[in-house]
Parts: sequence; C-alpha cells; structure tokens
Amino acid sequence: MTTARDLLIVALDATPGGPAEPGDLSLSLAGAELIDLVDARAITLDGDRIVAADPPVTDDRLVQDAASSLVRQMPYESVEDWLWRRGRGLSSAYLAAFEEEGQFRRQRRRWLPSWTGEAVLVDSPARRRAADRWAAREPVLATLAATAGIGDTPAGELPDEIGEVAATVLAAVDDAVTELTAVRQRRDIEKAAFDNIWRGPV
Repeated sequence: MTTARDLLIVALDATPGGPAEPGDLSLSLAGAELIDLVDARAITLDGDRIVAADPPVTDDRLVQDAASSLVRQMPYESVEDWLWRRGRGLSSAYLAAFEEEGQFRRQRRRWLPSWTGEAVLVDSPARRRAADRWAAREPVLATLAATAGIGDTPAGELPDEIGEVAATVLAAVDDAVTELTAVRQRRDIEKAAFDNIWRGPV
C-alpha cells in the first residue's frame, strides 16, 4: 500500500460524495508519490532536485507511471516542478484506477443518470490499513491530508524521524497548494468583477 493510495482513501472517507478540492488533492498525491518513491529507493533528493535511481519493483501501475515519468537527465527536476507537472489531473487518474480495481463503487440515485453518484469505498484490507494509519495520525499522511484540506494540521513540529527528504517534499506541497489557492482566489475576484460589469446599469 502506498502513501498516495492511503491519502485518496482518507479523502474519500472524510468527504463522502467526492474527495477534497481536486487541484489541492492532486498536488498532495504527487507529493505522496515522491515520498513513496523515496521509500522504495527509486529516487533521492539533491537539495530540491529529484535524482532518479533504479525503478521500483512493484505491480502498482500508478507507482510505475510515477517512476517512468521522472526526469533522468541533469540538472534534473525540482520538487516544485514535479508537483505541478505530475499533479495535473492526478486525483482523477487515481479515482479512475480505484474504480477500475473495484476499490469503490458509485452510489447511484434513481433520479440521476446511471453514470453519476457518490463514490463509496468498499470494505477492504487496503481501506482498513489506511484507516489505521489515519487514526494513528501518522505524520506524513496527516500533513498531506491537511494540506489538501482534509482534517487538521498535526500539532507541533514534524518529528525528527520523518527525515529531511520528507520534510522538503511536504514543505513544497504546502507552498504549491498555497499558490494554487491564491490563483483560484484571484480568478474568483476577476470573475466577480466581470459579472458586476454586466449586472450594472446600461
């Protein structure tokens, strides 16, 4: 089980009917993938640059996709650039994979088209493991979830054992989500101003 998959399970359990804001969740999932790749010894960080090593041995297609998309030429890719590139539409990719694997089902409503409905996780060992990790407030998972708008930010500083690499990734995810939030707010303001022009006297 990967941190990225645990994060999506937590998101679906915490927000019935759909996970957190897709852009925030996608950036957090991309960060979770980096941490998973570090744990698999498929990458290291040189400062904020991602240095690829041997591909991980796994049958997880999403992890394979993440590893295959790494930039393997110098000067390599920064964590920030990875988050924006890999994170584009990533929450949708994970949801599609979960649905294909039977990890969740659509709770259909009689008055809606058959292809719509809430995403409801099925009971599975993967879901129980993610729930246990969430209940224990595991620092990496809890921090990524909070950054995506799920749950509260863990109290206090991250523990020393989390490691410098994980701390670098988590900080970059937080910065990226903050930037995305600012962009959304600016667009909302611009849209509201544009709408007001059309609503004004003619």
